[in-house]
Amino acid sequence: MSSSSTAQQQPSPQLFFQTINAYQRTEALKAAIELEVFTAIGEGNSTVADIAKRCQTSEKGMRVLCDYLTIMEMVTKQDNHYALTLDSSVFLDKRSPAYIGGATEFLSSPMLTEGTHRIADAVRKGGTAMENDGTIGPENPVWVKFARGMAGLMAMPAQLMAKLVDPNADRKLKILDIAAGHGLFGIAFATQNQQAEVTALDWKPVLEVAKENAQKAGLGDRYHTIEGSAFDVEFGSGYDLVLLTNFLHHFDSTTCETLLRKVHAALADGGRAVTLEFVPNEDRVTPPDTAQFSMMMLAGTPSGDAYTFSELERMFANAGFSRSTFHPLPPTIQQVIISEK
Repeated sequence: MSSSSTAQQQPSPQLFFQTINAYQRTEALKAAIELEVFTAIGEGNSTVADIAKRCQTSEKGMRVLCDYLTIMEMVTKQDNHYALTLDSSVFLDKRSPAYIGGATEFLSSPMLTEGTHRIADAVRKGGTAMENDGTIGPENPVWVKFARGMAGLMAMPAQLMAKLVDPNADRKLKILDIAAGHGLFGIAFATQNQQAEVTALDWKPVLEVAKENAQKAGLGDRYHTIEGSAFDVEFGSGYDLVLLTNFLHHFDSTTCETLLRKVHAALADGGRAVTLEFVPNEDRVTPPDTAQFSMMMLAGTPSGDAYTFSELERMFANAGFSRSTFHPLPPTIQQVIISEK
C-alpha cells in the first residue's frame, strides 16, 4: 500500500470542528445582514475602510467579518477588494426586489432556536421538548413574524406553483388558501389569473399581513378571509383549488388525514388540493437540503415530520382523493403534490 493511499485513509476531526462551530456561520450571517454589509458592497464599497465607514463599524471588525463571509462563499475577495456573489447580490442586498434578509427574524427567532438547544430531549421524546406544543400552539405570535419575514423568500415558489397548476390562467377559479400566512401563494394565483378568487384562512393577526399584501397586489374584492384554526372553522364548499403550503409537516399522519378529509369535502367535483412541502426521497437522507427538514420538525413540533411522497400519497388516498402526482419545483428545494378529488 502506498504512503499516499494510507494518508487518505487517516481519520480527521475536521468535520467535527466544522459542525460544532457552525453556529458561528449563523451569527456571522445575521451580523452581516444587521450591519447591511451586503448592501454596502452592492453600492460599490469594496475596501474594508469603505465598508466599515458605510456600516459604522471598526475596520478590524469589518475585515474579520468580510474575510469570514469570503470563507463562507457569500462574498468574494481579490486584491483586498470585496464583491458580492450572484446569490448575495440577488437575495441579501436590500436594494434587490428579491431581498430575503428579513427572514432572519423568523428563522432565528427563539421559538425556533429553543427547540434545537434541546434536541437530545426531543429525540428521547419523539417530538419537541419545548412547552405549549412548540411552534404549533394556538395563535403563536411567531407566525406573524413568519408572515412578515418570509414573504420575500416565498415570492418565487408562489409564482412557480401558480404557473404549474394553472398554466393557461383562462378560467374561473375559487381558491382556498389554508394557513395562508403572508398570503403570497393565493395572491400569485389571483395575480396571474384575473378570474381567480381567493379565500385565505389563518389566525386573525396573521391575516392582517395577508390582507396588506393582497391590497398591494390590487386584488380588491377578489380576496376574502376566514379567521381561526383550519381544524375548527368551516371552509365552505365548491373550491376548485385548496392550497396547503408548508402546513402538513407540522402534524402526524392521522391529524393530516383528518384535515384532508375536510379539504376533500370542500372541493368541487374535479377540484384539486395543491400541497407544497419538503419531500425527501424514500431513503429519507436525500436530497440533503430537503431531507434535513425533518430535524426542524422534531425539534419544533410535537409530531411533525418531512414526509416522503409515498407517505403523502397514502394520506391523500385515505382521505378520499383519487390520485396524487409529484412535481419538483426547481430551483427551490421544495416539491408540489397535486391531489385530485
